Amino acid sequence: MSRQMSESSIYGTEDEEDEKIELGPQYTIKEQFEKDKDDESLMRWKEHFLGCGLQFCWRQFYNSFLYILNVETRDPEVKILSLAIKSPGRADIFLPIPENGKPKGLWFTLKEGSRYSLNFTFQVCNNIVSGLKYTNTVWKTGVKVDSIKEMIGTFSPQAEPYSHEMPEETTPSGIFARGTYSARSKFIDDDNKCYLEINYTFDIRKDWKPV
Repeated sequence: MSRQMSESSIYGTEDEEDEKIELGPQYTIKEQFEKDKDDESLMRWKEHFLGCGLQFCWRQFYNSFLYILNVETRDPEVKILSLAIKSPGRADIFLPIPENGKPKGLWFTLKEGSRYSLNFTFQVCNNIVSGLKYTNTVWKTGVKVDSIKEMIGTFSPQAEPYSHEMPEETTPSGIFARGTYSARSKFIDDDNKCYLEINYTFDIRKDWKPV
């Protein structure tokens, strides 16, 4: 025997159409996590369930997740910790970083025709820094003689400092290469935010400055 469905069973009643589903209160992900933090039994269950065979600590995940939620809206901060000039066969020249970005007098001296590279360490805090770059422009007697832009990369915040070494270069040589130069170095990101700007002077001489 077959049963014919009535029109009302197919289309429902007007009362059923007007009936609305009552949804419970809506919470953000952070609020959902906050609701559980005081429930010790639930937290222990999560630790046991998630940690079984994986040595996964729910509390560590919970704290890390909250940390991400807290920092995701904060701007990244990059602090340059050290700058040094490296040249084969010589001790590194460590450059003091001035607070106002303007070293007093000559910042350093290079020997003409020598190979050298710039090495620096930096720390990233608060958030990911995207497209960190190093730029350097050099003038002599008011004429721009060199300009470089080096992409350093994208870095996440961490307690340990990062280290980066620039490609090796060779200073010019000859009587016209010697003398005093002015320069400007910057550390900027993709948003053109500048974390350090240094305006300085340096010399290229016939020989290294005596230590």
